[in-house]
Amino acid sequence: MSVIIAGTVRVPPQNLAAARPHMDAMLTASRAEPGCLEYSYAEDIAEPGLVRVFEVWRDQAAIDAHFASEHMKAWRAAWPSFGVSDRRLLAYEVASERSI
Repeated sequence: MSVIIAGTVRVPPQNLAAARPHMDAMLTASRAEPGCLEYSYAEDIAEPGLVRVFEVWRDQAAIDAHFASEHMKAWRAAWPSFGVSDRRLLAYEVASERSI
């Protein structure tokens, strides 16, 4: 059963440029993890500073390993310097999928 993590975080718009290299490093490292099927961030066009998060993981064990990774620790440690706030992420367990 795969797990989807989806939601948002906020970064003050004036801090996005400084945060992007750290976000890119997080994306690159996370996408290389075993069990990571999809990992992306997207800036909301209509709401500056709102970053949409979308992740797909093979299973909960892969997420647990991700949360314990060194790049996750570094990313979380960097949040205060960029003003990351209002983290709203939810996990969804997916029993099946189909194309539409």
